[in-house]
Amino acid sequence: MANEQIQYVTAPKVDDNRKKYCRFKKNGIKYIDYKDANFLLKFVNDQGKVLPRRLTGTSLKFQRKVAQAVKRARHIGLLPYVTDSLK
Repeated sequence: MANEQIQYVTAPKVDDNRKKYCRFKKNGIKYIDYKDANFLLKFVNDQGKVLPRRLTGTSLKFQRKVAQAVKRARHIGLLPYVTDSLK
């Protein structure tokens, strides 16, 4: 029991000291297209859950838009709600 290691679904970034930035503000993206499933997969972990802002670096405004786009994509069947291995 003492030698067991804790395994995370998505490994937390510990060694990375780079400043996080919002990729939407940096690239001037105004609209997040819910029909682009490959782009939305960057914001979803292996189980299909939306990654939090502290991991992606997305600003609050665009995190809300990403979450809404993921929900819309799930609703029309482009992204699964739950999965064992998405990526």
